[in-house]
Amino acid sequence: MRPKATTTLLTLSLAAAFGGFAATAIRDGLETPAQAAPVAAAAAPAVAALPAAVGTTPLPSLAPMLARVTPAVVSVHTKQRVSVSPFGDDPMFRRMFPELTQERINESLGSGVIIDAQRGYVITNHHVIEGADAVSITLSDGRTLPAEFLGSDADTDIALMRIPAQNLSALPLGDSDALRVGDFVVAVGNPFGIGQTVTSGIVSAVGRTGLRGLGFQNFIQTDASINPGNSGGALVNLNGELVGINTASFNPRGSAAGNIGLGFAIPTSLARNVVNQLAHNGVVVRGALGLESQDVTAPLAKALGLDEARGALVTQVFKGSAAAGAGLRVGDVVVAANGERIDGRDSLRNFEGLQPVGSRVALDVRRDGKPLQLSTTLREQPRSFAGVELDPRLDGAVFAELPERLRQSGYSGVLVESVARGSRASRNGLQKDDVVIAASSGNFEDLPGFRASFTQAPAQLVLRVMRGANRRGDLTMQ
Repeated sequence: MRPKATTTLLTLSLAAAFGGFAATAIRDGLETPAQAAPVAAAAAPAVAALPAAVGTTPLPSLAPMLARVTPAVVSVHTKQRVSVSPFGDDPMFRRMFPELTQERINESLGSGVIIDAQRGYVITNHHVIEGADAVSITLSDGRTLPAEFLGSDADTDIALMRIPAQNLSALPLGDSDALRVGDFVVAVGNPFGIGQTVTSGIVSAVGRTGLRGLGFQNFIQTDASINPGNSGGALVNLNGELVGINTASFNPRGSAAGNIGLGFAIPTSLARNVVNQLAHNGVVVRGALGLESQDVTAPLAKALGLDEARGALVTQVFKGSAAAGAGLRVGDVVVAANGERIDGRDSLRNFEGLQPVGSRVALDVRRDGKPLQLSTTLREQPRSFAGVELDPRLDGAVFAELPERLRQSGYSGVLVESVARGSRASRNGLQKDDVVIAASSGNFEDLPGFRASFTQAPAQLVLRVMRGANRRGDLTMQ
């Protein structure tokens, strides 16, 4: 056998032996109940160490890179004060029996990444800090500090905080657009609250979309384990550069199934723009084409003279919108935007939602079955507006765009962001967090469509409302 082959075989044998030893030790540790003991009395565990080299060949190790990375990955601890009543959320019984309502503190753990040491900026997932009354950050050196909330964006699941600390370590932002399937990546976070942990894997896919309930999507998929508590942690390349923010794992059987290699991270190319907007404005303002569309079915494709049933069929173009400026018409089919394939309505919405205001967009369109190239500049998408602007019967209500995570779950409509107490909308039965899915004013799918449906006020205004998970009903606005 050649010396090189002998060295390789020896390396693999040592790695296999060490893996078996580590797996046995971890299993035995998890199966044995933890016993409290003074730190000073704890016996030092025996450690099996691999040699630094096999012959003259050094063993590969991620340790030097991780020594630079791990100080920038932090633990995020949130506290939320909630009221618990045996009557659930029923407001009448809560008022009748206030003494039965108790306050409870919910606590949760997640991860975060320091991205600017000078300013103390920490990035994490929106869902990690959502609804929190207080957030604290624990650094890798043990310091725990209060965090100042700067802003978050639910539809990309990104939140930005600031901590008042000196001598911080930050991760440089890498170029996530340069990632290729098969590139090695490492996930760092605080899974299950047990402390900082590192897992490794490869990039399984890039530009992943179509995941239900996760907002605007352009995910990096990896087989590096992303467990509960890893959310908000770092996905780094082998240079120690931040290429993604760990956000979700897919496991239909829950943690009982173990890791099945489907983890998802928000690419830094997307996070960079969102963080810049949150740092300066506290909110994210998105560009919009200003149109409504629907999926192209097989019968529609045949009628429109298309070779295949894909694309977003334009059903409405709003006056003064970017789509109108580009010359888009009802009946056009958008099949690509900036070279990105558009398969249907949802993929067009996803593309729009990831573009900042002022972005130049080139559209590949099919009109009467013939190819056409159009271009336009995206304009600001309104985040909300007062109901009284549409109809006096909606006075007191504020309507907002439906969160994208609900759209990805199959819903359409607008969200009732707030309702003033004692207002006309309140007397008509409208409540905060209702979802208006239909109205007698006309057809609509989103906030611009809802607004456009009130071009002529209906004699009788009826809103079909979804309240909670399954409750639906009609409200007649007087």
